[in-house]
Amino acid sequence: MTDQCLFCGIVTGDVPSVKVAEDDSTYAFMDINPGSEGHLLVIPKQHSRDLLDISPKDLAAVTVAAQRVAKASVTELGADGVNLLNCCGADAWQTVFHFHLHVIPRYRDKTKDRLELPWTPGVAGEKKTIAELGQRLSSALERASA
Repeated sequence: MTDQCLFCGIVTGDVPSVKVAEDDSTYAFMDINPGSEGHLLVIPKQHSRDLLDISPKDLAAVTVAAQRVAKASVTELGADGVNLLNCCGADAWQTVFHFHLHVIPRYRDKTKDRLELPWTPGVAGEKKTIAELGQRLSSALERASA
């Protein structure tokens, strides 16, 4: 944990939060700038800067905790769906540099949900570019596992 990290302060109790769930390695709390009713965050207790820094063990624990909370969002809050969102890096909208998953309940009733997609789904990309990028990533992953 770091002295300068807001979310580490939440884990230690030095910064107030509305706790939703906690286990040995994760902490879930309500987002103070919600995109929808019930929007919350799930974080590892152990500080990790972002998706590229978090250990596989902590990433798995956060994902399982997020799934548990997402299910409760549907059954208890009546959400019509749920988004899980991670922003990795400032250019990807990360503002707090402690890994976190947003669990965002989604509602047909737009008085409960102010989020909109930043792009238009269903618009096909360039097939050649998709194939080239896929091959580059596949090759990089093969080299990394060798």
